[in-house]
Amino acid sequence: MLSATGTEKIIGGPRLSGFYKDVMNGLRAESKYLQSKYFYETGDKLFQQIMACPEYYPTRCEMDILQHQCREMAALFSRNGDHFDLVELGPGDATKSYYLLRELVKAKSRFTYYPIDISSHVIEGLEERLPVNLPGLKLHGLNGEYLDRMEHLSSLSGKRKVILFMGANIGNMNIQQATLFCRQLHDRMQPGDLLMIGFDLKKHPKIILDAYNDRQGITRAFNLNLLKRINRELNADFDTDQFEHYPVYDPGTGACKSYLISRSEQQVHFGYGMTIEFRENEPVFMEISQKYALPETDNMAVQSGFRPLHYFHDTKKWFADILWECMP
Repeated sequence: MLSATGTEKIIGGPRLSGFYKDVMNGLRAESKYLQSKYFYETGDKLFQQIMACPEYYPTRCEMDILQHQCREMAALFSRNGDHFDLVELGPGDATKSYYLLRELVKAKSRFTYYPIDISSHVIEGLEERLPVNLPGLKLHGLNGEYLDRMEHLSSLSGKRKVILFMGANIGNMNIQQATLFCRQLHDRMQPGDLLMIGFDLKKHPKIILDAYNDRQGITRAFNLNLLKRINRELNADFDTDQFEHYPVYDPGTGACKSYLISRSEQQVHFGYGMTIEFRENEPVFMEISQKYALPETDNMAVQSGFRPLHYFHDTKKWFADILWECMP
């Protein structure tokens, strides 16, 4: 429930205004939610810690794939011998893609690396470190939303595209949203372009749930960090001790969801004339981490205009990086 003690204002320029509106829309909804994309603009360091947690298997599984199969990947990407653009959506610190980049540089493949990330810290870090660690690498970082930056890249370069969307980032959307996103990527690609997506596969439910409820509490801190950002940037007064991190997993649908639960009946005030009321035990939906069976990934490829070319699995077959080709 929302009570207004004043009028909404445009604050801090268009970008912050968009953040404010998204927060207000989510917290005023009948079922409260916050958009997970805002976790990463200020929480990228915490996410790096999550990936190092012993319970968080996706990073290790995908690292297994990249370490041992990067040569085969590089050969598929460079099969025509032409100059191509290697575009990575949400690269993080490029720990995994580093193996692929190193193999491509070693093979003298003609490519330019375009990492795209919503976090400016991520892009700045990559631009500073990678050219030093990989002499000869051509890199052009792009800070912003994936689809917007993809359109911008089309105006910069008409070369063939190989797009990487790894780390199970596709899982941050439900199946319908993910299929739509893949269609939108398809609309920004040309026939013959390649897309490699990292899919976290269905497995024993406890293994999955533990990955989003680590004993160190880093995932909890990552979720609560968004409330701290709202306090800082929107002049709110969230008491993070009054919210509990609560993950759930449905093995039937493959949906692993994270919530923050209000521990008490409370009000949160914003410095722009707004008050949000929370009921005791009221959930705020924070994020989904969707898990897949391989036939579901094939179906998504067909529905979004691609055809599966190759499946790269880790040794446990808990994860798959799947290469798709863009069809007309």
